[in-house]
Amino acid sequence: MSTGWRGRDGGAAMADGSDETPITALLRSRREPILDRWIGLVSEAVRGRITEGEIRLELTELYDLVEQAFSADGTAAGELRAALSEISRSRARQGFSPKETAVSVFALKKAMYEQVRASQDQGAFGALLDFTSFVDELGLVTFETYAAAREQIIADQAEQLLELSTPVVKLWEDVVAVPLVGTLDSARTQVVLETLLQTLVDTGSRFAVIDITGVPAVDTEVAQHLMKAVLAARLMGTHCVISGIRPQIAQTIVALGIEFGDIVTKATMADALSYVLERCGRRVVPSADSGGTTPHTPRKSGEG
Repeated sequence: MSTGWRGRDGGAAMADGSDETPITALLRSRREPILDRWIGLVSEAVRGRITEGEIRLELTELYDLVEQAFSADGTAAGELRAALSEISRSRARQGFSPKETAVSVFALKKAMYEQVRASQDQGAFGALLDFTSFVDELGLVTFETYAAAREQIIADQAEQLLELSTPVVKLWEDVVAVPLVGTLDSARTQVVLETLLQTLVDTGSRFAVIDITGVPAVDTEVAQHLMKAVLAARLMGTHCVISGIRPQIAQTIVALGIEFGDIVTKATMADALSYVLERCGRRVVPSADSGGTTPHTPRKSGEG
């Protein structure tokens, strides 16, 4: 008996006009053995990362949709792709590998082939090629959705890391600090600017210390990024101090001919904090009881 394939939309019909193909009939008559084998193959591949009950629930729904999509009308093809896309996105969020995700589809081919071979139905062997092509297309849908979901996850994580790596902390009244660690590129500079300016709006701070102790190297590009941050803060009425100028970085800055103009630079954050506290009308003096230091506001003349 010959068979005919309706096309690449998931539907199939017999050449003589009947409602079922041999594959459709096999899917219905051998439902339990095929479904159990499919579940077993997927469970083995994911190695207990999800329970067999969850796998059975997912694959039972997919099996019903595959049967409907491969039937004469193929009405469930869209629902099948949507269900596979949702499973793929879920696998990506859970950290499954591409192989562990794709096996949820491709294992159906093996389960079906074993049943066709056992049945020795020549008509089913003839239609198996169409069914294999159909499953391969579903596998492509699965992989494309998985890849897109992973790319989105990576992009979201990168953005979160940028935000976490550029904190703005309040050191003292009217004083905030931006401790930078790692390479300062254009994307990160934009995050620094947005975070700093928003903090200045929220706190109304008049001074900002940009500390580059954790920046491994300062070149012309990094210097330009720092200048952008300082100039943007100045437009907000904030005076900036750059701290963390180590000897090696100082030598590099001189060798490259980089000029910070009238921007105040300090060797350490402590030096920068002492400087801005003095600009705020305070000075650091030894504490009488602890031997340490404490900010002190000088009294005005005539005060007791």
